[in-house]
Amino acid sequence: MSTNHEQDNVRRFTVKVGVTRVRALPCVSLRRTLSGGGAEVCPMPIEPGLWGAGDAYERYMGRWSRQVAPRFVEWLALAPGGACIDIGCGTGILAAALLEGAAPQRIVGIDSAPGFLELARARVADARAAFRPGDALALPEGDDTFDLAVSGLVLNFLPDKAAALAEMVRVVRPGGTVGLYVWDYAGHMQIMRRFFDVAAALDPRALDFDDGVKAPVCRPGPLRELFMGAGLEGVEVRAIDITAAFESFEDYWTPFLGGTGSAPKYCMSLTEPSREELRERLHARLPTGPDGEILLAVRAWAAKGRVAG
Repeated sequence: MSTNHEQDNVRRFTVKVGVTRVRALPCVSLRRTLSGGGAEVCPMPIEPGLWGAGDAYERYMGRWSRQVAPRFVEWLALAPGGACIDIGCGTGILAAALLEGAAPQRIVGIDSAPGFLELARARVADARAAFRPGDALALPEGDDTFDLAVSGLVLNFLPDKAAALAEMVRVVRPGGTVGLYVWDYAGHMQIMRRFFDVAAALDPRALDFDDGVKAPVCRPGPLRELFMGAGLEGVEVRAIDITAAFESFEDYWTPFLGGTGSAPKYCMSLTEPSREELRERLHARLPTGPDGEILLAVRAWAAKGRVAG
């Protein structure tokens, strides 16, 4: 997949967050694949071309996940110090939130995509953080190594969710915490829910891309069952709600043209006339304020539990 977002003229900027500097740099090509259908299998499998470019991800989902991460860290209610592992660390959003909000002694970020790891290392300039390649289903860490294992917005992309959670439990010491969060694709993740409700009414093929259909684990009941099935104690599940504020319809629509993520991937698979019809139907359906602004609900489901012992 080619994209104009991979040009060298991408903006550079630096944001200071507490003691952790988070830098956004020119993107590099980031590719993950999902096993099945003849696709190449990589350690942390995600569909071919699903996550194509770091800056496109930032405009589509990164700006919202950046708001959810610190709320998740606050809910974990962690004591300072200790060792953490962030599985599927991506571009380092959750790692940065942990460093700022939980003050760990060290944190290890694991991801299978070299490009994401490069961005995480560049954006999270903190001596306590290290980012390494690895497989969510076979973590390159010893038993009982960490006090906390977390994962943000990754679980639904993994082919064996129980095995991934078992690995998280394995690397955490008795009494430590395992936690993760996922988007509420079928409910109040309205950025995507509004898109797919309109798209599916026009084209049933859109359901093949709809994470609300493809990811039933992203609901409170299945998350609780998964955590309890992994032997975790004191399991809790809660909603984390934020508001996505778009300045205009174009601010909402443009990220779907980046090809990064399931909805943009579907959008860019359409012919130009079909894409324009989808655009017009969405424009008519979205709640728009007097100055053209659009406010949508964004919900993530978070789960946590304590390792027995």
